[in-house]
Amino acid sequence: MTVISLKSARVREGLTLPYAEAGYPSGTPVVFVHGLADSWWSFEPLLRRLPPALHGYAPTQRGHGDAEHPPDGYTPDDFAADLVAFLDAAEIPRAVLAGASTGGIPARLVAGSHPDRIAGLVLLGVPGTLADKPVPDTWRQTLDGLTDPVPRAFVEEFVTGSTTTPLARGFVETMVEEGLKVPAHVWRETGRGLLDADLGATLAGILVPTLVIWGEQDRFLTRDDQQTLLDAVHGADFLAYENTGHPVHWEQPERVVADIAAFAARIARPGTP
Repeated sequence: MTVISLKSARVREGLTLPYAEAGYPSGTPVVFVHGLADSWWSFEPLLRRLPPALHGYAPTQRGHGDAEHPPDGYTPDDFAADLVAFLDAAEIPRAVLAGASTGGIPARLVAGSHPDRIAGLVLLGVPGTLADKPVPDTWRQTLDGLTDPVPRAFVEEFVTGSTTTPLARGFVETMVEEGLKVPAHVWRETGRGLLDADLGATLAGILVPTLVIWGEQDRFLTRDDQQTLLDAVHGADFLAYENTGHPVHWEQPERVVADIAAFAARIARPGTP
């Protein structure tokens, strides 16, 4: 089992991000990007399963987990800028980005704007758009009503409400505790940033190799939504996991790691089946 090291990166004045690192120094760098209310712990099941071919990094984004909680800076563009600054601070010249859920939004922004730094892009249960879904108005109202301390029941529902396969209780408890570290203003501002953004525009200019992974039992993202990604990113590969819900990397960590490793190998050696 791969050893996970905990480190920190000062990405700019007044903002230090903790991150987990695992894998072999010679492996292909893969930077994992978590979604709303998660932290590096979201990728712990992947990091401890990394093969020798991969070297993983999982930063905790601003306002989340044990990262610093600035009063503002929670739009997708802000998170994308932090991600580029993290690559610099951690001295990662070029990497595969793997974004999960809403973490895929800043990941694809960076892939489109910094193709010199991004070898490939993996989208794990990432929305193509939110504009055509009934959730946004209800979600906005819910977030606007949040105050500190954020209720545990709210966080528990957020963590468990999207899964299809039962998860280990210890992992669920860890993710709930990480979600409880997120102040109400971060929930609100991050949610508003996602709802107000033109998510279609965040798909522009992506020319790097891309892999889209989606769970067929995803309660939030339909197959048509994922087609939005495939239509926007020329040549993107697509994998649909049967009997899997929204957090594909939680429910199928072994399979996700294997598919990312195969994807990274194809990038490094074009023509690899």
